[in-house]
Amino acid sequence: MASLLFLAFAYLAVGQAAATRNEAQAGADAAALAAAQDLRDQIAGEWLENVLDPTSWQGIFNGEVELLGNPCERADQLAAQNDAHVDACEADGLLGYRVDVTTNEPVGETIVPGTEGQFATAHALAVVELRCTYALPNDDAGDDVLPSLDCDGEKWDLDPKNLDILPEPEDLFDVHLAD
Repeated sequence: MASLLFLAFAYLAVGQAAATRNEAQAGADAAALAAAQDLRDQIAGEWLENVLDPTSWQGIFNGEVELLGNPCERADQLAAQNDAHVDACEADGLLGYRVDVTTNEPVGETIVPGTEGQFATAHALAVVELRCTYALPNDDAGDDVLPSLDCDGEKWDLDPKNLDILPEPEDLFDVHLAD
């Protein structure tokens, strides 16, 4: 009977550790996605400012922009909402963010000695990918012609005289976890 009781407590300890690890991973995933979404929004904003200069689009879509804010600040906020804190947040290339987090609460007391001071850690990488293709108009088209965008099958015929209807950041880019 004592062996069965010990085994039950051991399973409980493993369950607590797994739950804490899952909390850490949720915090890391949310933080990395938040940083990448902030990056996406800043890139889309730069594109909106330069929409009339299609020759600048490729560089912008490649992430070659000067960021106005630090996407890691959003990562900090989302990690905190998931009861974790960011240990490291850094750009991964031009279009991604890698985030490492640690839970704010330890695994807790279990039958396994030492777990009361053990915190779970996790990391995540989120990337921004362009969803659109376009072709620059030939030189004969004139300055009043913008490329059409094809964003995963949705066509955007851009009119430089009527820029009220433009794709949103989520139309232009996909943000997802990469590992």
